Amino acid sequence: MLAQSSSTEAGKRLRAKREQRHLSIRDVERFSRRIVEEKKNPAYLVPHNWVSDLENGRSKPRLAKFHSLSLIYGCDITEILSLFGLNISDLDHEQGLIVLPHTHLSGRAISLVQPMVSPSMKLPDQVLLERTNLVHRMFQGLGEMPLFLAQHAGTRDVLYGYVGTEDYTLDPLIRPGAFVQIDPHQNKVIKGTWPSEHDRPVYFVELRDDRYACSWCDHEGSRLLLVPSPKSPVPIRYLRYPQDAEIVGRVTGIAMRIAQFEPGSIEDTRKI
Repeated sequence: MLAQSSSTEAGKRLRAKREQRHLSIRDVERFSRRIVEEKKNPAYLVPHNWVSDLENGRSKPRLAKFHSLSLIYGCDITEILSLFGLNISDLDHEQGLIVLPHTHLSGRAISLVQPMVSPSMKLPDQVLLERTNLVHRMFQGLGEMPLFLAQHAGTRDVLYGYVGTEDYTLDPLIRPGAFVQIDPHQNKVIKGTWPSEHDRPVYFVELRDDRYACSWCDHEGSRLLLVPSPKSPVPIRYLRYPQDAEIVGRVTGIAMRIAQFEPGSIEDTRKI
């Protein structure tokens, strides 16, 4: 993380930003009132005496006021946050510290008509990484989700899922720890004969116990079968359908590691 600036130094740099915009501290208060009206929340008000205290190192802003200052000063909110020791860009480099065991959904439907933003993801404490799950969009961007998945999704709404580190249902076709792209419009199980396991449709399934599965599927009457890879240790699971399971959508893209890089591995290969 970025080393925290002193309150005095941060205040001076904020004053410089204000002066670059040719604003008085009363102008800041006046513009912040427009934000209060738009947000219908008085927390966004930036009183002129508070601006003075901030610039002189006697106060630190709360998040809502950071928001207002970024709008008024015409700069990214992350730039202001960095003055007080919080560098949001560090989150991109720290995601490797977290390994999720459970499969989960990775994002709400994202319309790719909107331009993609620089990824930055912070996973909440309650996310259980060993489970397969949907990864909700509780953070900016898509974190470590490779952008090529998004770029090849076209203009359709898509979801993103994470296959938990303990989910071996389709291993080795889809390894634990993989990210998957999901088309929620393809939520009906397709029956057929497939030339190979790579051609068989893969589905992301929501279970009624707040868990998820990523697997091949078959539909027999009122039962949904979650079918594992032949090499997987996971047995076929039989679920009442639709009482106990719902098809989130068909998996249309995969991003996963094929090997773990470990210190010394390069030297080891040289000795062979």
